[in-house]
Amino acid sequence: MSQWLLEFEDVYYTYPGTARPAIAGLSLRLPINKRIALIGQNGCGKTTLFLLANGLYKPQQGSIRWKGDRLNYNRQSLIKLRQQVGLVFQNPEQQSIAPTVEEDISYGLCNLGLRDLEIAQRVEQAIEEFGLTSLASKPIHQLSLGQKKRVSLADVMVLQPELLLLDEPTAYLDPLHTCQLAQTLQTIHADGTTILMATHDLDWVYRWADWVLVLDRGQLVLEGTPQDVFSGREVMELQLGVPLAFELLSLVEEIEPQLSQCTTEDLIDAIAQLKNKILRR
Repeated sequence: MSQWLLEFEDVYYTYPGTARPAIAGLSLRLPINKRIALIGQNGCGKTTLFLLANGLYKPQQGSIRWKGDRLNYNRQSLIKLRQQVGLVFQNPEQQSIAPTVEEDISYGLCNLGLRDLEIAQRVEQAIEEFGLTSLASKPIHQLSLGQKKRVSLADVMVLQPELLLLDEPTAYLDPLHTCQLAQTLQTIHADGTTILMATHDLDWVYRWADWVLVLDRGQLVLEGTPQDVFSGREVMELQLGVPLAFELLSLVEEIEPQLSQCTTEDLIDAIAQLKNKILRR
């Protein structure tokens, strides 16, 4: 069995009517059961990568493998793939199909031809897990943006995918809904789902991700742990910026070199120590 969940090998994809490929010779591998962040400037190919990974687009060159096997693009194979690779779009209104929350969550299960009892049980479980009990019979169009995003996530997770793709999940969310999303994703990952998230929120990346992939002009230009990626000159040359926590930690390290191995969680303590030291001078 492959140790990689999803693999791109020299993949190209160009949109009709455009000259420059959105994905250009992309090769990457996603390890199993990791929290992976995908970062890069607008137009670097993040969303296109997701659409290729989910089988909505087919590469014009190169190959994509799922758990070691090359993707097959016939109808039955794609149905199976989309159970295993769940995609949550940035705009939840692109994902909603049915009129009410409960019907929307059940839609994908109905397409699988499952028994009514199993569908009802899985929908009920998803509604409870994602805190949607009070909204189950409510029309989708009456929900807030944060609620719609929760429904979109439930739509996908009710299918029990092995890989969850999230396109800018924190976009337009207030701090409360962002915190709720973080807790939900922690549970999803703890249950064994690999998560690949495209985001511009570098502070989130630094505190959340196990592994970071950096795209530029449709190619993978850098990968590694958050610490390694944001410590390198390459990410500065791409003008992506650095997380605030990393920047603060770098300042602390200039004054207190022994804190060079400090984790994000220790940062507050490190700053407090520095503050006390300054006050004693």
